[in-house]
Order: sequence, then C-alpha cells, then structure tokens
Amino acid sequence: MKKKVLSIILSVAMTAGVLTACGESASTTSADTTTQSAGSAEQTQTSAEAPAAESTDLLAGLPSAIGEGTVTATPEMYSGIDLSKPYTVQMYLIGDTPNDWDEVLGLINDYLKPFNTDLNVTFLSWSDYSTMYSLVLQGGDADLIFTAPWCYMYTEAAKGSFYTLDSDFIAKCMPLTNKYQAAESWDETTLSGKTIAVPSNTAQPMGKIVAIRQDIADKYGISELTSWDDYKNFSLTVAEKETPETGVYALAAAGDNNELWDVYREQYDTFLALDSDFFDMIYEYKEGSLPTKDDIKLVYEYEPFRQYAKDMKEMADAGCWSRSALTNTVTDDDAFGALQGASIAWNASVFTYIRQAEQTDGVVGAAYDITKPHLVGCEAYSNNDMAITASSKNPERAAMVLDIMKMDTYVNRLILLGEEGKHYTINENNEYTKVDGATENYPPMTVSASWAIKNGELSEAGGDPREKEVSDSWEERVVSNPTITFVFDDTNVSNEKAAVNTVLNSYVPMLELGLVDDVDATLDKMIKECYDSGLQTVLDEFYSQYEAWLATR
Repeated sequence: MKKKVLSIILSVAMTAGVLTACGESASTTSADTTTQSAGSAEQTQTSAEAPAAESTDLLAGLPSAIGEGTVTATPEMYSGIDLSKPYTVQMYLIGDTPNDWDEVLGLINDYLKPFNTDLNVTFLSWSDYSTMYSLVLQGGDADLIFTAPWCYMYTEAAKGSFYTLDSDFIAKCMPLTNKYQAAESWDETTLSGKTIAVPSNTAQPMGKIVAIRQDIADKYGISELTSWDDYKNFSLTVAEKETPETGVYALAAAGDNNELWDVYREQYDTFLALDSDFFDMIYEYKEGSLPTKDDIKLVYEYEPFRQYAKDMKEMADAGCWSRSALTNTVTDDDAFGALQGASIAWNASVFTYIRQAEQTDGVVGAAYDITKPHLVGCEAYSNNDMAITASSKNPERAAMVLDIMKMDTYVNRLILLGEEGKHYTINENNEYTKVDGATENYPPMTVSASWAIKNGELSEAGGDPREKEVSDSWEERVVSNPTITFVFDDTNVSNEKAAVNTVLNSYVPMLELGLVDDVDATLDKMIKECYDSGLQTVLDEFYSQYEAWLATR
C-alpha cells in the first residue's frame, strides 16, 4: 500500500505540455466558477454569498494564479469566522514523521499566531494507519484528516465521518481555495450530491514504467527492455543467474505485485471505473466514447488478469522473488535502493530509488516504458484529499487552516519542502533544489498533507534527464479517465462489499505474487466465494448507479 501512496508525489519534474495534455488546468480558476462547481454538486445548497467587501478587496489584490506571485493569507480574509478565542486544530496524517517536522510545525504555528490558531499534527505510521484510521474518526478529537479513495475515503464517507462542504461554507471559510481551486476537481470528491473533501489542485501523468539494475542486465547481455516479454526475460535471467550468486532478487516483492499489474494492464489501454482497495472495476478505453456497463468488469473476471497471474506464478516458481514476499515488511522500492532487488515498477517515482541505488559505485540504473504506444493516464485530483471531520468542534477554523495550508505560499512550501535555506532553495521559475541533508531530515513532497495541498507550480531543478526523457515521451499519449467523475456510493451494499473485500484480501496478494499451486483453480475459487459473499448484489448496485450517471453525460 505504501507504494500506492507514494505513486505520483515523488515525481514532480513533469513538463507543462504534458500537464496540458491531461486536459485539465491545475492552477487557475475564478472564485465564481469554483463556487458554482461546488454548489452544483450539492442537493440542498443555497447560492454562495459573496465574502465581505473588505475580504473581496483583499482577494482581488492577490495574483491571478498560483505560481504567478506570492499569496499571503491575512485574518481579515476570514472575517466571517469568529477568531476571538484561541483554538488548536487537530490534524491527522498518514506515514512516517520527518526528522525535522517539529521545527517545521513550529514555524507554521508562529505564522498562525495572528489567526489566534495553533495546529497540532499526529502521524499514523505506515504500519498502524490501516487499523488506526477509523478509530481516529470515531474518537472525536480530529478536525482535519488526510483521505483518498485508497485511504478509506468512500468507506468513511458512507459512515458520515466527514463534514459536508457547501458553496457558502467554502466561500466564507476557504476564500483562497474558492479563488484558486480547479473548478473541475470538486466533482471528484462529491458523493451522492455531497462534497466531503477538498481534493488536490493538480492533475499530472501517471504512466507506468519499470526500473532495473542496468549493470546486471548488461552482465547478461540484455541491452534494453521494450516489452513485457523483455521484462519477464530479464527477471527470469536474474533469478537463474544472479540470485544464486549474489542473493539479489529480480524483484524484492512485498505484500503483493499490484504495481506490476498496473504496468501489465497498461498494454491493454485500461482505466478503472472503480478503484477501491482490491475491489477494482476495469474497462478498455475506446477513444471518443464512454464505456457502457457491459464494458466494465470486475478486474478478476477480466481475462488479461488471469494471464498476468499465470506469468506471476511462472516468475515466482523461478525464484524471481522471495517465497516470503507476502509478509515482507521492506517495500520493493526501498529494497531496490538498498541493492536487494534488481527491478521495481511504478511511475516516475522510480527515479528516486534509481538514484539511491546509484550511490553505490558500479551500480547503474535505467527505466523503461514497456507499454509504448499505449495510453498514459492522468492522476485524479481526488487521488489525495484533505477532509474536515464530522466531529470537528470547530469546522470553520479547521477550514481556515486548510485554506492557508493549500494556498498561502509560505505555509504551503513549509509543508511541501520544509524550511527555505535549510531544506531547499528555490529560483524565480519555482524550481527547487534540495539542500544537503534534506533527504534524511525533510525529503520534499513526502508528508501526506503535501500530496493533498499541492498546486502543481513547483518542480525540482536539474531533474534527472532520464526522467524528463520518459515524461516527454508521454506527451502525445496522455488521456484523462472519462469515468473519473463517477463515484460509486456503496452505502446500500456496504455489508456485501465488505464481505467480498474479505475474500479478495485473502486471495489477491497470493495470485499477484504467483504463490498458488494452480492459478485457474485458485482464481475460479476466489470468484465463486465472492459471488457467495454477495458480489452480484454489489455489481447490480454499481451498474445501476453507473447507468444513472451515464445518462447525465
């Protein structure tokens, strides 16, 4: 799951042309347009009231777009919020705590003093967040929490765990977000007519690639990879010749091989109509048309997955990864960087781990797009979000803090990059450079809040030219998922879906790692148990909602 979390945020050196190819603007939106977008998603909203005249004047004096100048929040912008009493906003994030976090948080709280507000942050570690997340929301002390489709957003929304945002509330309590948030982004966090989270403010390519130890490939006469079969051959070669000699696995897999599956399925031009843990609904993209319900299948009933699972068994039986991969706690990314694995798979974030591996003399990394000329998808705005909790004792103050985090230049960069001068420097083109020690003490773009509050205007200076070569190659192939604004509300089938998820959680990791005796028999058994657990009921509800959504397109 950590790999899925870190998927896009580590890669920020994407070209403006590629972002344009996604068909979305990540930085500018008029206040009126954003308000209308949020308002249209709500069933019972009234039209947004304009902020007070003073606040409106202050907003008018700000840059027209994020990245075109410094945005500074002032208490006067929040004249509709009672700031007379001190309040501490409790925010929960997932992931590891950076070494210098307390120092960064201290600077944020110094900045918030004129707002009579403090921020307190609790990190739910990678090992604990899956069990603690729901408990935090039940506990009642949280004001803000990171969420995402892969981080219980739909499940908790169905429970009523998140505060509903309407256009009046956004205009009054989040005036900067109201001004700068991309209008089209709000639909992605709107469920059954209720906007339950604030999405990130950027969309970017999320093409899937594989990174390998090119020095090992060269050792066995493999010059490059251009296809899935080439990658498979590389992996089998490493298992046969390299692993017995050095102990380096072809892929130091951990937990599952979901990342490899995403690489594999890209050669079939697929998108997900539902991405919910292992419960995924898949379809093959056809240019110029939306999929019908008959085009969308449970991913495990999609024939290429069966073939993928068979490839995984062949590779597992050959020793491409450890037989204990299911319970490995070191991610394949970290293992690659530590020279324990000869390959990893995901998006341009793999270059971070290539550079880690290359710190050892003689190690040479390379990354290959093995699914040319197939489509490259865009990250959804809603892939990373911040929500105000339904139990917040002061949702207005929580919204104000989130607004400042998202759009105030100083606070936003503190969270994304750390302290200027100590952790990074930045030039006039919004290109940042890490200062020595930043990787250990405050690596850029790795605090989960940063994924939800990014605006897309920052890039890393002097990026890896290999990364730019890959990202440039995506420019003509980028396609937005046409079903991205369809959101499945599983409230009516939550019990059945939970039962099906239990089955999937038991089988899918084994299938993706090839750690089964018979792929066909295991896959058929899993599917049967899913239907026995209520899968058809869930599918009927999914298709009913999808057809209703499709009728509005």
